[in-house]
Formats: sequence, structure tokens, C-alpha cells
Amino acid sequence: MRQLIARFQADTRGATAIEYALIAAGISTVIVVAVNALGTTVTAKYTSVGDALKKQ
Repeated sequence: MRQLIARFQADTRGATAIEYALIAAGISTVIVVAVNALGTTVTAKYTSVGDALKKQ
């Protein structure tokens, strides 16, 4: 029984997988925020260009 517990404590494969999953989640969150901000900026530019064209 002690050997089983010792092997379980020494096994770090699950911890490594969780660390990689957390890194991937953080990167994807940054990407979503950046794309959302960029989309808002692009929409505002297209709106201003459209309004300028309507005035002419």
C-alpha cells in the first residue's frame, strides 16, 4: 500500500497536463479579448467611413 501511495505522489504527468491546459486557457482568453477589442475598433471605423460617404 505504501508503494502505491509513493508512486501516486511521484507521478507528475497529471500536474503537467493541467499546467498546459491552464496556459492554453490563458492564451485563448487573451486572444478573445484582443479580437473583441479589434472588432469594436474596426466597426467604429467602418461606421465613420459610411457616415462620411453618406454626407457627400
